[in-house]
Amino acid sequence: MSEAHPVDTRLPFGRQLAFGLQHVLIMYTGCITVPLVFGAAAGLDQATIGLLISADLLVAGIITLIQSLGVGKLAGARLPIVCGATFVGLNPMILIAKEYGLEAVYGSMLVGGVVGVALAWPFARVVRFFPPLVTGTVLTVVGVSLIGVAGGLIIGTDPSAPSFAAPSNIGLAAVVVLIAVAFVCLGRGVWSQLGVLIALLVGIVIAVPMGLVSTAGVGAADWIGIPQPFHFGSPQFPITAVVAMSIVMAVVFAESTASMLAISEITGKPIGKGDLARGLVGDGLSGVLGGVFTAFVDTIFNQNVGAVAATRVYSRYVTAVSGAILVVLGLVPRIGEVVAVIPKPVVGGVGLVLFATVAVVGINTLRQANLLDRVNATIAATAIGIGLLPVFTHGMFDKFPTSAQILLDSGVTLGALTAFVLNLIFNHTPLGTMARAAITPDPGEPTEAKTDLTKTDPAAAPTVVS
Repeated sequence: MSEAHPVDTRLPFGRQLAFGLQHVLIMYTGCITVPLVFGAAAGLDQATIGLLISADLLVAGIITLIQSLGVGKLAGARLPIVCGATFVGLNPMILIAKEYGLEAVYGSMLVGGVVGVALAWPFARVVRFFPPLVTGTVLTVVGVSLIGVAGGLIIGTDPSAPSFAAPSNIGLAAVVVLIAVAFVCLGRGVWSQLGVLIALLVGIVIAVPMGLVSTAGVGAADWIGIPQPFHFGSPQFPITAVVAMSIVMAVVFAESTASMLAISEITGKPIGKGDLARGLVGDGLSGVLGGVFTAFVDTIFNQNVGAVAATRVYSRYVTAVSGAILVVLGLVPRIGEVVAVIPKPVVGGVGLVLFATVAVVGINTLRQANLLDRVNATIAATAIGIGLLPVFTHGMFDKFPTSAQILLDSGVTLGALTAFVLNLIFNHTPLGTMARAAITPDPGEPTEAKTDLTKTDPAAAPTVVS
């Protein structure tokens, strides 16, 4: 009898709980940031924002459980995946709320989710157009983009605040980074795998005498809080809003496809088209549940992809525990308040390591794409450059139509679309053959490079089994 793959292996209960909690602590701040920002932009009061956070955590937990354990042949990739609210839908939701009201936000999200479920299987059939050249590029853009998020957590985002870029906060984050690196690189066995969690806990302890851990608000929330369906009233379905949220779902599909292929690469577990389609169904279901319970569209959190790579703990039952914890946090708001006291510089320090790990995974994936081929190298360089443009040039597309900003303001989307289109043109049409035939190797170029430049990229298909 063949031995089970590490992805399908159960760990001892204590380790599963510890690793599952580690995943939750890594993604918690990013997950609740979306409802916090949306609530503030929509002018909601603190109590209503609290309801959004609870609904957000509940739906994220349900979708994480579905993705990790699967629901028969209907949904779930059965991979070590942690899901949470995506930033892709944030700007469109704010614009829809201001134009049509909150009923339209969640009505359009509900329809977008239904569209996503319907398109999951057709989308999965084009996975061959997402080779390492595309997925590696997207993951590199994602990782580099998220480093700015980690920096914002460490120094703050309001330059006028007294605590902005405080040396003490930067020092705390540096200590957390050093502890994480020390345990991950020098620790043995479980100590290496729990390095991120240990760094988080030590960082919290150090932050207490610094006055960065405030428990003043803990205990104010109710013990039990079940999200009410259609809290803002009967859903509405303006055509423009529905189209916008359907576009959001397509972008989420592109991100999730890259993330699932990356998880497959990291864990060594081949992913079939059926697995991919069921994973995308999970994304669509998040839109349906989000529309009903006034939550948000979920995507695979790449910081947790980084955690899987860094800890080398591949069991999907670990992330299932994470999903169960998120469900509990969603139903018991008071417990969620306790988790929320983790200082942002501590989360930022850990995030810096994990986000950069995502970029390294992307670079390692690109190594399979035959970058000695100048066409492939140019595709990767162009897509990464375009993908990082809105990250480093804020407000670049502010004068474009609102509908266009949905796509253009997302560096991940731009990078993914650029890599996808260029790869399609130069690796799946006669134009690619013409381009390579026109390349003349430089004098003195090594024989290996000269040979590689004359043939089509052999890595033009991702690791997908039928």
